[in-house]
Amino acid sequence: MICTTIRDGVECAFMKKNGCSYNAGACLEIIEACKGCKRSVEFSSGWYCGICPDPSKKWKLSKCNVATHVSDDSSKNKAKRKINPLKASKRGKN
Repeated sequence: MICTTIRDGVECAFMKKNGCSYNAGACLEIIEACKGCKRSVEFSSGWYCGICPDPSKKWKLSKCNVATHVSDDSSKNKAKRKINPLKASKRGKN
């Protein structure tokens, strides 16, 4: 349904006939860690996440899994790994 509380005119999964069914009764504003993310949207009442109604829960245990401004460190670690030259030569012959 279309949101009528904070994100007026935007499709929302939490909106029901009798109002917002999210725990807080409305979406919560983004936190400091969300600043710079491309998914944050500005409305008349402030900045909100376009994906999650409570962005602080996404950052509670580690980094947000939908954040566009956070780089993935796992690809950097793969490049730094030492490769056994004997095994690498055997893989190349296939």
